Amino acid sequence: MSEARAFWLSAPGSGELRRAPLVPPAPNEVLVRALVSGVSRGTEALVFSGHVPESQYAAMRCPFQEGQFPAPVKYGYASVGVVEAGASTLLGKRVFCLHPHQDRYVVPEAAVLPLPDDVPTARAVLAANMETALNGLWDAPPLIGDRVAVVGCGTVGALAAALAARIPGVAVEIVDIDERRAQLAAALGCRFAPPAHAEGEADLVIHASGSGTGLATALSLADFEATVLEMSWYGDAAVAAPLGEAFHARRLRLVSSQVGSVAPARRARRARRQRLEQALALLADPVFDRLLTGESAFADLPRSMARLVGDPDGALCHLVRYE
Repeated sequence: MSEARAFWLSAPGSGELRRAPLVPPAPNEVLVRALVSGVSRGTEALVFSGHVPESQYAAMRCPFQEGQFPAPVKYGYASVGVVEAGASTLLGKRVFCLHPHQDRYVVPEAAVLPLPDDVPTARAVLAANMETALNGLWDAPPLIGDRVAVVGCGTVGALAAALAARIPGVAVEIVDIDERRAQLAAALGCRFAPPAHAEGEADLVIHASGSGTGLATALSLADFEATVLEMSWYGDAAVAAPLGEAFHARRLRLVSSQVGSVAPARRARRARRQRLEQALALLADPVFDRLLTGESAFADLPRSMARLVGDPDGALCHLVRYE
């Protein structure tokens, strides 16, 4: 028996590293030594701040979570490591696991996915966010020739925009209040505009800003009988959806998307593991390195998490290193 260290939210707004016993893997389990993990800033910021509504405690549980909302709780779902013990077919392989921030952990063999050879270790932490973006486009797929607006260029918004822009004939405009996102938009093959200068008349609008103001912008950019795909999650915040004015006259569709279930369009033919495998494969493109905007050591995570939540300053995916 040895020990592991894990990041815990000890109270809303405060985190700490805790030690826990680590037992050898049983048959059909593997021991993973973490190399990096990613802070999914949108959801983890809400968890860290204690803003998960009680009605969603069960739905918001992540795999291998310990504790209960609002705190103390061990939360996170973007870990990349190397298998050090367990199945011989996985020994020494780099793997992705939907596991909280922890330096070593034992999980069922089926809970880890080997990384494709062409996906670097650090970039692979984006797999959970890419899975969210992929599921969103399964919920509301752009068609060839569509005009797509993506409101909110956080990690999920940027990934969804990048996927949409790869469809032939689809023109994607990223709309964000932070004009520093213009360079990222160009790298992803998209136009960029601040809200006041967005083109509008979009066939599909993807909203991922996490704000009520962004939702209002998204609704205003939708053309007649267009779809607005809501990919933001607001926690326990009440958000006013402006459904007056031309909402009904334009016959808009407001569609929700959530990664907890495979989108209905693919549910009969894709399991959740297959969806995650597809997300990992999509990360072979080096352009996604641009979404890794900072890093810190695991030992500093209690301070880094507080800073990312309190003063993100344009951060996208923050990398946590364990070596």
